[in-house]
Amino acid sequence: MRFIPLFIVLLLSTGSCKTKVSLEDAGIDKNELIANVATQLKSSPLLKITDSISGKKVFPRTVDPSGKLKLVTKRDWTSGFYPGVLWLTYGLTDNKYWKDHATSYTELLESEQFNGSNHDIGFKMMTSYGLGYRYTNKEAYRKVLIQSAQTLITRFDDRVGCIRSWDHHRDKWEYPVIIDNLMNLELLFWAWKETGETVYYNIATTHAKTTMKNHFRSDYSTYHVVDYDTLTGAVKFQGTHQGYADDSCWSRGGAWALYGYTMAYRETQDIAFLKQAEKVADYIINIAKLPSDSVPVWDFDLKDKTNEPKDASAAAIMSSALFELGTLTENKDSGRTYLKVANAILKSLSSDNYFNGKGENEGFLLKHSTGAKPSNSEVDVPLIYADYYYLEALDRKLRIKKQLN
Repeated sequence: MRFIPLFIVLLLSTGSCKTKVSLEDAGIDKNELIANVATQLKSSPLLKITDSISGKKVFPRTVDPSGKLKLVTKRDWTSGFYPGVLWLTYGLTDNKYWKDHATSYTELLESEQFNGSNHDIGFKMMTSYGLGYRYTNKEAYRKVLIQSAQTLITRFDDRVGCIRSWDHHRDKWEYPVIIDNLMNLELLFWAWKETGETVYYNIATTHAKTTMKNHFRSDYSTYHVVDYDTLTGAVKFQGTHQGYADDSCWSRGGAWALYGYTMAYRETQDIAFLKQAEKVADYIINIAKLPSDSVPVWDFDLKDKTNEPKDASAAAIMSSALFELGTLTENKDSGRTYLKVANAILKSLSSDNYFNGKGENEGFLLKHSTGAKPSNSEVDVPLIYADYYYLEALDRKLRIKKQLN
């Protein structure tokens, strides 16, 4: 069992503490919320697909402008999130129904273990096979994950010190690395611990440290894209692709950074990663500042945020990360703050303002996410990864409580 600092134990067990991590204290009934999740997911046409899967596009990503379900192929970066949603629902309900559906969707991704065309293999395989291995301990799943890690490290360049993110837009970028890429390092840390092969650890920590050096401004806001010279490893460009401007902080980018360094510290116990996660959290909470409903608009640096679309996906990622960071930090006051903010986000996302009514939006859980506003892509829609990190935040919260009982 992972060590939980004493102040967290007191924080969660003292009845009079205002920041006690309790769904009930946040105005949420745990059983009712889990029932709502199951009901909403069952209203989706997706589960009918599971019974007789055919065709190439079977993984849900969002809804199209007409409100119809948008499906993608297994090669899409989001393909692992729906299997992950099903695995997390299985963990929350202990109902074999969800395990069976999760298994069906997970195993459709088997060939992706060899897909080295981009960095997203970590996203795809840890949310599907990774969770599947956690819940089933299947040796076949373990083998797929190890091969996936082997595939991912082929994209690492020693001179740059990073795993290459994209191969597209070669006329624009020589060696682009995006802040999102931190999330894929979890696959490498997992492989290191499973196999004992230090190559995975070395590549993951090198990437994290290079990113720490080049992706952050003095206030710990993040650049989305950093482009490198492959001959010298020097930085050629720092800017954005999905944010408002090159000098702004794309909200989901900040969330990826927060989550990525929290995860990196959990896996390595390298204090530099913990400090980075804390600095990013402090930027989000104290400088960028979340609005009254705790769900940011799509970029933190927009001057007039009144009519800008929200990004529930960024909020869900932040909540999940902050629940974990709150149990890892040794700073008592920061820990209280992180858990309080995580709880506030989860409460807001669970409200009618963000949680879809039964049958709405083709069975997705959350509404009001934004994929890429500058290209007017997936604006103010449900997104499957918002649902995934929302459920992960809920799962993490309940696991904290269970550990203390």
